Amino acid sequence: MQLFETLYGSLVNVSPILPIVALLFVSLIFGYTGAPFWFWALAAAAVLFGLGAGSWTWGVSALLILLFGVPAIRRTTVTTIIMKTLKALNFLPAISETERTAIEAGNIWVDGELFSGRPNLKRLLSEPYPDLNEEEQAYLDGPVEEVCRMTDPWETFIRKDLSPEVWDYLRKQRFMGIIIPKEYGGLGFSPSGNSAIAGKLGTRSAGLGNTVAVPNSLGPAELLLHYGLEEQKKHYLPRLANGEEIPCFALTEPNAGSDAGAISSNGEVFRGEDGKLYLRLNWKKRYITLAAISTVLGLAFKLRDPENLLGKGTHPGITLALIPTDTPGVVLGRRHDPLGVPFYNCPTEGHDVVVPVDAIIGGPEQAGNGWQFLMESLSVGRGITLPAGCAAGIKYVARITGAYATVRRQFGLSIGRFEGIQEPLARIGGYAYIFEAARRYTCGGLDVGQKPAIVTAIAKYTFTEHCRQAINDGMDILGGAGIAMGPRNLLARGYIGMPISITVEGANILTRTLMIFGQGAIRCHPYAYQEIKSLMNGDLKGFDRALWGHVGHVVRNFSRSFVLSLTRGYLTKSPVRGPAAKYIRKLNWASASFAFFADMAMGLYGGNLKRKGKLTGRFGDIFSWLYLATATLRRFEAEGRLKEDLPLLHWSMQYALARIQEAFDQMFRNMIFPFRGPIAWWSRLNPLGKPPSDKLGAQIAQILQIPGKQRDALTKGIYLPEDVDDAVGRLENAFKLVYEADSIFRKIRKAVRAKQLEKDKPENLISKAVEAGIISKEEADHLARAEEARNDAIQVDSFPLSEFPVPPQVEKEAETEIEEPVLN
Repeated sequence: MQLFETLYGSLVNVSPILPIVALLFVSLIFGYTGAPFWFWALAAAAVLFGLGAGSWTWGVSALLILLFGVPAIRRTTVTTIIMKTLKALNFLPAISETERTAIEAGNIWVDGELFSGRPNLKRLLSEPYPDLNEEEQAYLDGPVEEVCRMTDPWETFIRKDLSPEVWDYLRKQRFMGIIIPKEYGGLGFSPSGNSAIAGKLGTRSAGLGNTVAVPNSLGPAELLLHYGLEEQKKHYLPRLANGEEIPCFALTEPNAGSDAGAISSNGEVFRGEDGKLYLRLNWKKRYITLAAISTVLGLAFKLRDPENLLGKGTHPGITLALIPTDTPGVVLGRRHDPLGVPFYNCPTEGHDVVVPVDAIIGGPEQAGNGWQFLMESLSVGRGITLPAGCAAGIKYVARITGAYATVRRQFGLSIGRFEGIQEPLARIGGYAYIFEAARRYTCGGLDVGQKPAIVTAIAKYTFTEHCRQAINDGMDILGGAGIAMGPRNLLARGYIGMPISITVEGANILTRTLMIFGQGAIRCHPYAYQEIKSLMNGDLKGFDRALWGHVGHVVRNFSRSFVLSLTRGYLTKSPVRGPAAKYIRKLNWASASFAFFADMAMGLYGGNLKRKGKLTGRFGDIFSWLYLATATLRRFEAEGRLKEDLPLLHWSMQYALARIQEAFDQMFRNMIFPFRGPIAWWSRLNPLGKPPSDKLGAQIAQILQIPGKQRDALTKGIYLPEDVDDAVGRLENAFKLVYEADSIFRKIRKAVRAKQLEKDKPENLISKAVEAGIISKEEADHLARAEEARNDAIQVDSFPLSEFPVPPQVEKEAETEIEEPVLN
């Protein structure tokens, strides 16, 4: 003790500031490591002892330690005052019953780690990253490949329907029963298998993809599997699996889109003359896929039970039921036209439709549980159908644009050599790597039973938005070939239909601003939801535990954010070595900063935060890119750290970190001081990351323009016809021939530079090169075939005038005789 006093006294004599510096340093260490309260108390005691504090100071310190360190004392003094104050101010957001159900739907997965500020990246990088099993792969290579071959995308687009042969094949091969277990006659495939099938079908035809994907997403089969009675399963599932029954699910209404809790469709329980219980249903729904041709309709409605015949009160709430569409009062037979995309999307109405109460999914006991069923099912479904279609769509665009940029020439060069073309090509190739990684990573969680509602919301939003950008980039690269409609057009139908995926399963604006962070901040935060529930329920003990845990959480994340910002993340450890390690350290830094500033925003705005859509949207962007970056790292590690994939890794991670940095900067600029002052200045001075360089982007563009293993791996899982009369097959054939021909052209160009040949037109140079023995006759023939294929591949469609309607004015003029003027 004497030695301690001597050393401490020496420090004070050297500089009275040193104890304060030492205290701050120790505080950062304790905060960074998340040291418990009593460590802080001992450190404070050591400082007081060293400073020779008087008895009054010791007394105040002891009182504070008792007030904050002993839970029983803290609850009855400090916490109870805070609790009453927050209630009086309505500071924390009130949560309705429908919001509560939505927030509690599914479970927390890796999103909880990323929100914590201290993610266990060793765990995140060891999450499942599954491939298809043998049976799923065989189905993908067999029936899926065959039905793609059978489908003519242009004819389907024109007819607004699949051919009868394709419909028969879909039924025969049980495409409608991908998720239905084998015991009920289905295929029983995993979410990974379902995702791979949906993605590949969509790259052939959006109509084909949607027709198969919807019955295997949120709908009667999915709901029956999880909540149906065994009798209901045995009756419906085999019929759904073999296509005998065509399902639809009716949720959306004119005044209830993303706010599904506002549905006006209603049902009433009554006792029939036979003494049995029935439902009388009335509804008006729209945007219901397959409704016009459906035989069984899943219906979401608000149930009333005036006489409490079910014993659940007079207003049980949102309920789900299965209605045979031949039931009197069911109105079908009309279609919407969703941007010309050829799949059945329809309105439906019901007028005094009477069905037994046994039509309720799960039976009468599940009356009023429909909202819970929907939220739980959506927490899985959002991670499969749309992400599958969009990940495959991006890969398809990458394949097409890489080939076209090689085949199409301007000024005597393939346009893929121009830097202006390389920039969008790099984005498309980078997205192909990122979003396939995220698709498989997400499906890996779903395969093992995870139901991560926030992760799947992230997937739905980010996949659809970046697929839209990839298609826009692709249209820019294809230019005129992208806008001339017809069988040869490779992107326009996807471009036209892209907004559909943006709007379904919750509009993207709402998903970004409300679900990902608005609900995610409550759901994924380790303490926030417990605080809100405890406050609403008057649970002092629970609120005390959550509140002070939250305080410690904030202190820890402030310390981590501060220290990692100063050291640029290098103070953290990476669970892996190699090129991914530096990005893992930056993810730790980004997560700590995100968690701390999320708490700051919740503290500043309280219950009003969910109405700050611009702010929550930026937080949502950071959260989304934390997840996408994690999935990208998992892919690189899972695939064996391939050296040839390093450009893809570096581009993807640098792009992700730059997007996170951009969101932080926008957020700081629009918050109160000091966020838009010193914090914003420091953020710009010390960024998490910067966009990928042009040189790196050129490497990604090059990958898309070189046929072979890497390009095939990057675009794996899309439909690639071998028929050269098919638009895609024609372009692929020309691409390979042109690429191979380039090495022959190099011989000729080398000969010209060496003065072995005189400059001339290409066709003249070829014959002269053969005569001079610079290239062989076979090589000359190859050049001719390549040029013929190239010229054919860049042609666009045209149609006779007779296939277009005649404008009324022209038609009128044709019927009117025009007299010749009389000349004098």
